[in-house]
Amino acid sequence: MNRKIALVGSGNIGGTMAHLILQRRIADVVMIDVQEGVPQGKSLDLSQGLALEHKSGHCHGSQDYTDLKGSDVVIVTAGIARKPGMTRDDLLSINANVIKNVAKGIKENCPDAFVIVVTNPLDVMVWLMQKELGFDANKVVGMAGVLDSGRFIHFLASELGVSCEDISSFVLGGHGDAMVPMVRYTSIAGIPLQEWIDRGWLTQEKLDQMIDRTRKGGVEIVNLLKTGSAYYAPASAAINMAESYLLDSKRILPCAVQLNGEYGMNNIYVGVPVIIGKNGVEKIIELELNESEKQQFEHSVDSVRALISDLENLGC
Repeated sequence: MNRKIALVGSGNIGGTMAHLILQRRIADVVMIDVQEGVPQGKSLDLSQGLALEHKSGHCHGSQDYTDLKGSDVVIVTAGIARKPGMTRDDLLSINANVIKNVAKGIKENCPDAFVIVVTNPLDVMVWLMQKELGFDANKVVGMAGVLDSGRFIHFLASELGVSCEDISSFVLGGHGDAMVPMVRYTSIAGIPLQEWIDRGWLTQEKLDQMIDRTRKGGVEIVNLLKTGSAYYAPASAAINMAESYLLDSKRILPCAVQLNGEYGMNNIYVGVPVIIGKNGVEKIIELELNESEKQQFEHSVDSVRALISDLENLGC
């Protein structure tokens, strides 16, 4: 394979992404991590797994950012999750410094790469990444909406007893409790979700519960695992974005992108539906929101702006 994806951060998400990339034969992989031996060990394990399945592909682990050279896509998961006793400012400060270091490595070694940020708090971290890189905004995006939409679709499919393949939906806004699942734009096999409610196939109460569960989807998994956070679904979400870029698939995906006038917002990264192709974010799809949707979206954006303000106040 001539394509190359770099994964900065070799934790659970990074390792799962590497496995998906190699299994799907999307690209060769380099895993970068500050923990010596971790990316090397996971790369060796993955390579041996490929051999057992009679598949070709290359995976390499390193602590050296020069190994980013030649990468078509860089997916960043480096950083820490919030731990008990840690304030939001602690998390912001620590991960902001991580993002700055990663941005330096990307800028020096693969300045033409498409960059996908997964590190939390997502929207403010991708905002900082683009600021530090100085890349065109269409080449720097955040993974959140794809994941959140997948969660909402899963809950709907389970409740309605239908296949996920027949459900179309997406989530707007920041990656947090204020995200906005777009009920009005949700359909099952082309049938608007509202019609399912009107026919009595789904109650409004059940729908409201699913929306709330979607907003708190990450926390639910953290509480269940007790010693970690979600990684299978986040990994799949990021790879869907990378694959659309590499294969020029033109998929419409909800991603955290920079808005410059769209939805009445400026200089802010937040989740909206976009077309991803060989040029990165090729089009931001601006929807007509009703008054309720607009208010929810603005509330979500305000929460992202508050985090950016906190970050700036910390001097990061």
